[in-house]
Amino acid sequence: MKIEMTGSSSIKYRRIVVKLGTSLLTGGGNQLNQEVMAKLAEQVARLLQQDAEIVIVTSGAAAAGRHKLGLTKKTKDIPYKQVLASVGQSRLMNIYEQLFGQHNIIVAQALLTKADIADRAGYLNARNTLLALMELKVVCIVNENDVVSTDEIKEVKFGQNDILSAMVANLIDADILMMLTDTGGLYTADPHVDPKAKLIPVVKEIDASIKRLGSDTVSAVGTGGMITKVEAAKLATESGVRVVIADGREPDIIIRLAQGDSAGTHFLSTVSHLESRQRWMLSGLSTKGKLTIDSGAVLALKKQRRSLLAAGIKAVEGKFERGDIVAIFDTEGTQIGCGITNYSAADIDIIKGAQSDKIGSFLNFDYGPEVVHRNNLTLLEREKPIANR
Repeated sequence: MKIEMTGSSSIKYRRIVVKLGTSLLTGGGNQLNQEVMAKLAEQVARLLQQDAEIVIVTSGAAAAGRHKLGLTKKTKDIPYKQVLASVGQSRLMNIYEQLFGQHNIIVAQALLTKADIADRAGYLNARNTLLALMELKVVCIVNENDVVSTDEIKEVKFGQNDILSAMVANLIDADILMMLTDTGGLYTADPHVDPKAKLIPVVKEIDASIKRLGSDTVSAVGTGGMITKVEAAKLATESGVRVVIADGREPDIIIRLAQGDSAGTHFLSTVSHLESRQRWMLSGLSTKGKLTIDSGAVLALKKQRRSLLAAGIKAVEGKFERGDIVAIFDTEGTQIGCGITNYSAADIDIIKGAQSDKIGSFLNFDYGPEVVHRNNLTLLEREKPIANR
């Protein structure tokens, strides 16, 4: 039965990461099931009409490559699996492009590794790109870059795309991470072998007992068992993201979860993602430098919630690189907030006070007009005096 959606107020979670596992996308078979994928794409399309922002983290490239090459051989040989992923990636994206194209939705692709996000500049580049794509209503399809990364394709029950989905959820400050698979959630025992197994509807804390419940059984076509999903849930909830593991085959499951449905197993976060991000930025532990801005820039940041541009910067202190956190002060020495800078200290020293259209001529490159984008900016609720350093 279709769920009628009459307005954006019906959505409880607006910024969403949807992780789609191989076993779900193949319908348990040895190739991508386009009927299953079409239903999932249709749900995403309907949510986008309600002003949702959605990023998809997908598995399935190796399965697509195996089918495209007509191979059935099972092997632990890493180069062989990298070949499958390389061949299948284009097939996987082509299907997504066709399915979303039926709803006039443009898709983009991002191939990431954990190292990409762990790197300071890589984190900033990925975050800025994903946020910009969401603003344009483009659905970004994220996948592990299997050609250069071996964590996902090794049969070591790591389930890199599970972990990657948690990292992406943190990257974009998602409201919820939906990990959709071919099982109903986390059970008290393996439901495939124990008929008495019961679904656990809510997990308030991921402790040792919850981890023990996660099965490390790997499906025939997937690379991650329930234990990897529990580990990913722990990573995401500690970043302030709510996580749900649910059966992606259930009718309208993505829409229902976005509306606050209780299906599956819900892992509760103990802090909002905004609070988590603010604590990280404002702690000062990662602050590498200081920017002093003029009164016009202060007004733009505090009252108009705009980005910090080079024209408003009066002075630069410290040695920092693109992607570092800097403290932002007014000319009276009062801290306004903190942010992740798009330019290094040396670059800002050159472009401070300059109009945005002059940045390229001054530096011979241009990372955009924002020195600190509003999406990477945290303002202090109350003004506080400059600390002795």
